[in-house]
Amino acid sequence: MGRFTVWDYVVFAAMLLVSAIIGIYYAFVGGGQKTSKDFLMGGRSMSALPVALSLTASFMSAVTVLGTPAEIYRYGAIFCIFAITYALVVLCSAEIFLPVFYKLGITSTYEYLELRFNKYLRLCGTVLFIIQTTLYTGIVIYAPALALNQVTGFDLWGAVVATGVVCTFYCTLGGLKAVVWTDVFQVGIMVAGFSSVIIRAVVVQEGIGRIVNDSYYGGRLNFWDFNPNPLQRHTFWTIVIGGTFTWTGIYGVNQSQVQRYIACKSRFHAKMSLYINLVGLWAILACAALCGLALYSIYKDCDPWTANQVSALDQLMPYLVLDILRDFPGVPGLFVASAYSGTLSTVSSSINALAAVTVEDLIRPYFKSLSEKKLSWISMGMSLFYGGVCIAMAALASLLGALLQAALSIFGMVGGPLLGLFALGILCSFANGIGAFVGLVSGFVISLWVGIGSQIYPPLPERTKPLYLSTAGCNISSVNLTSTENPLTTVFTTPTAERPALADNWYSLSYLYFSTLGTLITVIVGIIISLLTGTSSRAVIECVLDLFRTTMTRELSLPQEVPVTLLQSLRKCYHPKSHFVPSALLRPTLAHSKSYFKFLRKKKVQQFFLT
Repeated sequence: MGRFTVWDYVVFAAMLLVSAIIGIYYAFVGGGQKTSKDFLMGGRSMSALPVALSLTASFMSAVTVLGTPAEIYRYGAIFCIFAITYALVVLCSAEIFLPVFYKLGITSTYEYLELRFNKYLRLCGTVLFIIQTTLYTGIVIYAPALALNQVTGFDLWGAVVATGVVCTFYCTLGGLKAVVWTDVFQVGIMVAGFSSVIIRAVVVQEGIGRIVNDSYYGGRLNFWDFNPNPLQRHTFWTIVIGGTFTWTGIYGVNQSQVQRYIACKSRFHAKMSLYINLVGLWAILACAALCGLALYSIYKDCDPWTANQVSALDQLMPYLVLDILRDFPGVPGLFVASAYSGTLSTVSSSINALAAVTVEDLIRPYFKSLSEKKLSWISMGMSLFYGGVCIAMAALASLLGALLQAALSIFGMVGGPLLGLFALGILCSFANGIGAFVGLVSGFVISLWVGIGSQIYPPLPERTKPLYLSTAGCNISSVNLTSTENPLTTVFTTPTAERPALADNWYSLSYLYFSTLGTLITVIVGIIISLLTGTSSRAVIECVLDLFRTTMTRELSLPQEVPVTLLQSLRKCYHPKSHFVPSALLRPTLAHSKSYFKFLRKKKVQQFFLT
């Protein structure tokens, strides 16, 4: 097995250096970050293509670079059904959630919850997002550290700290623009790393036909499994239905993603960024799938994991890289740089989003006298703070099992109820604050129950359906084999006598359904409670005629007769099934007046519209 050479370290260091330079550049270009909007939203001047590549890079992270090929090696190519899921997710995000957030001109998605319900739900959403993101970021910092540790012997926690320090550096200096443009550079590195492995594997195996042929006869081309059982880990239905809920929670309402596309200079660019991003998602998925099939083709007769050459499935890709690319100085460094790039892109986006929700939801509303310059400095301070927090949270990653499933499990457990809360507000015009809160708590408790239970009592092999791994071709004298006939017996040994009845039913629910469960429970409970407690905010929540005659005429400098005419026209165009703010209220003259929406909170106007 090869080791890192000087050229590998040069390639790796060059990637880090370029990322840092981008941060320094955007710290000073155009006069630097003059306001919090410049720092957190890039001045709302971003175009579609860089934002699209940034969206692709952020959640196709080191978890994808290391986890997806290992997933396909172990469980087969059914994971590729996620291509359908990504299309559905982008469609839902672009047509349902994006129009609402972009029209309101908000920075934090949780501002919407106060406009729609109340400030307490906004606080709940913010706290849940902070918990979710710090846990997830801990995982994606830990993942490339594993890769570095495996292929170079580089200190595991030294790599963790280095990742956090580099991210924190360019996030704190350059803000959102630095995050987006480093993502553009890093997604290129990710594709280059994947491509180097695929090209070399095809050469080693003497053509892609052999890789496909080996995968076919090894049962890895198992694209279609229509078993409707929700307890099966991956089937067509769990991936399409459960995956759509899980990833809509990311692309539709997660601050890390929404913050980028609402920073675009127009709604058209925002939508285009999502659709271009879909092509990027498909490309990265295809690269990861080919790497997974190449892994199987090369190691079909001697599985390194069963033969104890690696200690975890997530170390298979760096093992393969040093195996087939050891004669090409610098190329193993390119692959590790691609894994590291995935982490940098995700962590930087998370740090920037955490700073945004903290400033907009926890600082600005309570310290209204702060100037934009001071808020800009506070935003930088928050980036520095959350960089440290994310490094600390990386220690939890080793406790959560396989990287890929653990990462998606976190998004399911926390992201599902949050998606349900936003869906309740946008799609159910009669939902009120009490119903939304009870629904959120119910969804969160149930998701946490099943999620934690599944970590304590992992599903049995008949639920996860791992595929056979052979060690028949290994050199018996050089490896320590535990079993050559059936390696699964040593891998999945679980004391069945200690497993409660729930373990093989409720806790064995596919991890992709965690989000679906949380979303549906939040919406259903929210609807029921709202109907029982009164539908207090049906469309336009609160406003009175004298508001238009006095406050709004003074604030917007409108003639006194204009508000009256506008109110009458709104009453005519209002439809009970529409979103809570009719489109006419979102005209440019009114859309950015947050105080206007705060005034829309009195029952008189609701009654006015509904009579």
